[in-house]
Amino acid sequence: MKPPPFQYYAPKTREEALSLLAQHGYEAKILAGGQSLVPSMNFRLAQPGILIDLNGIDDLFGIHATEDGGLRIAAMTRQRDVERSTLVQSRAPLVYEAMPYIAHPQIRNRGTFGGSLAHADPAAELPALMLALGAQMSVERATDDGRRTTDDGQSIQNRIVPVEEFFLGLFTTALEPEEMLVEMLIPPLPPRTGTAFEEVSRRTGDYAMVGACATVRLAEDGTVADSKLVYFAIGEGPVLATSVSEVLQGVAPTEEAIRAAAEAVDAEIDPDTDIHATAAYRRHLAQVLARRVLGRAVERAKAE
Repeated sequence: MKPPPFQYYAPKTREEALSLLAQHGYEAKILAGGQSLVPSMNFRLAQPGILIDLNGIDDLFGIHATEDGGLRIAAMTRQRDVERSTLVQSRAPLVYEAMPYIAHPQIRNRGTFGGSLAHADPAAELPALMLALGAQMSVERATDDGRRTTDDGQSIQNRIVPVEEFFLGLFTTALEPEEMLVEMLIPPLPPRTGTAFEEVSRRTGDYAMVGACATVRLAEDGTVADSKLVYFAIGEGPVLATSVSEVLQGVAPTEEAIRAAAEAVDAEIDPDTDIHATAAYRRHLAQVLARRVLGRAVERAKAE
């Protein structure tokens, strides 16, 4: 199948792209890597009248270190570039560990970091990773009262959206029709912090039946000072299992404590049954993955 007719724009600056979004609103869609949007258009699940291609905007690409030890990843950065980045490996090892699990190399060659986040697929890895790491989303829009003015007199307003407020539900984010995701800000990992990622899928490259990622920070005495466990593919978006931090906070991360934390998540998740797995099997996987990623995160934290 082929998509219905649409108008195509290829802006060269973010200001031009934002102007088009402000002009066309709900009628427009942003084209990033196209790995989700183009198939949806071909099946006519999405029928935008305006397509705004961001691939010609150079300053929407790149991975940059921040002075505090964190990372800035521009929205149009290819997933394959993130996967191969030594900067990501050293400063965001959780992201580096997870990138090879995203689809196939051919997809990652075109797919963009920000495009996956803006699409907000509940089975995608990147939203869960950003939630686990406490990232911030940098969003821009054209406005009359923006903080900076371009050479042609157009104003641009920027707002920072905490990741906890960005994902609102199934394929839904806090982005307004005239807004564009431009950058992800990943804070540095505190000392004595370990991370881990794992997912279970039927075949390599398939969407996960269940996936999980964890961060664990240890206090000087070896007890758990802070922890996060985030699931994907078992809800309408990334699922933060708050019971894990409640169970582990202030205790020694023994095998028994980790098992208790994994069992506690059962009350927080509500997986579906489909042709790939039953809800009961997904609940079982959720506990298994919780034990694995929490255990590995603890061991890595001890090695810091």
